[in-house]
Amino acid sequence: MWMQQMDRTERRTMVGCFLGWTLDALDGQVYSFVIPTLLVAWGISLGQAGVLGTVTLIVSAFGGWISGMLSDRYGRVRILQVTVLWYAFFTFLSGFAQNFDQLFACRALQGFGFGGEWATGAVLMGETIRAQYRGRAVGFVQSGWAIGWGLATLLFGVFFTLMPEALAWRALFWIGLLPALLVFWLRGNVSESAVFLRRKQAVPSGLGQVFEIFRPQHLATTLKVTALATGIKGATYSLLVWMPTYLKTVRHLSVIGTTGFTVVMIAGTFVGFILGAYLSDAVGRRATFFISAVASAAMLSIYMLLPLDNQTILVLGFPLGLASYMVFSPMGPYMTELFPTHIRGAGQGFCYNAGAGIGAVFPGLVGLLSAEFGMGKAITFFGLAGYGLMVLAILMLPETLGRPLPETDEDVAAANAGADAPLGYASKA
Repeated sequence: MWMQQMDRTERRTMVGCFLGWTLDALDGQVYSFVIPTLLVAWGISLGQAGVLGTVTLIVSAFGGWISGMLSDRYGRVRILQVTVLWYAFFTFLSGFAQNFDQLFACRALQGFGFGGEWATGAVLMGETIRAQYRGRAVGFVQSGWAIGWGLATLLFGVFFTLMPEALAWRALFWIGLLPALLVFWLRGNVSESAVFLRRKQAVPSGLGQVFEIFRPQHLATTLKVTALATGIKGATYSLLVWMPTYLKTVRHLSVIGTTGFTVVMIAGTFVGFILGAYLSDAVGRRATFFISAVASAAMLSIYMLLPLDNQTILVLGFPLGLASYMVFSPMGPYMTELFPTHIRGAGQGFCYNAGAGIGAVFPGLVGLLSAEFGMGKAITFFGLAGYGLMVLAILMLPETLGRPLPETDEDVAAANAGADAPLGYASKA
């Protein structure tokens, strides 16, 4: 098996990032399960609930960019530890919020660490894992999101069954302090990447570092990758944030029913992450993006728009989760392979999280338009818009499978000189 071929450093890095991403998902997903409770307990509107989901994602754009730049200067592992502590603390603090404004502030601050954790962890993985396993390894780590989402779902079912609703939603946030324990393991077991150590002296200083990714030689890549991330995150958020509310308010499912339907989708999500990981190394990053976009658009339309009974919806949750989340497996290695080492953290952190920040507008708009058009139609509309943007971005970006990891601007320029290959072509240069 390919995992057995990796050395100790690669395996420990993979385990550390897998645990980080799992716990990140646990903290990030609990909010989607408390929305129905807050709608009643605080009397907030669907639009306000959407804003609480959106603010975390918008602030995550700044968190990812700044954390990425800091990781370029101070190291991937050190900044990874800081971001884990940050998002764990503010998730925990959210459980003490007494009103909309307090929860808004906690959710915004949580987003800063939420965005930074992915940016630094994905770069660390991309630099540490050897090229022939990079897609599979990073994709496998991405599957930790499904595990974390599953944990959040199970905790939702347990807490809301055994506790009063007024306490259960707070307990879901309090459990978010758990990721802080991961930092102790990271400190003793995960090493800084050799690629970073070789090139850390090349990192620009001061404001030069802030704007390096917008210099002429990097600007086109930065904008295109941001558009790709915007489409992916916008489409996914439109479904992810509102799915529990859709199941409870439109499908009229109970707590146990909502939990069961969500678990089926999460199972599909896990398979999608693994499938996407293998596809990205087999047929290329771009082809994997395209396959996922087309399949996701089809499944979302069927799930939300056709007059299907709940039993059919239960079964369709598996392929919907598979198609929708397969897209995330190639994202980490793809971005790592597009930027040189001295700005890799900043570039990857900005593009992924700026896309998340812009895409975060989508669930807010779903909440605003649901009252007029229905939640199913609103989710579908913004989901399809996201997948369309994703495809357009794919067509403008190069394939990177088989490329050596670029360490300098010259490496990137040389690789891109002949990179306009047909979709799915895996260059072995």
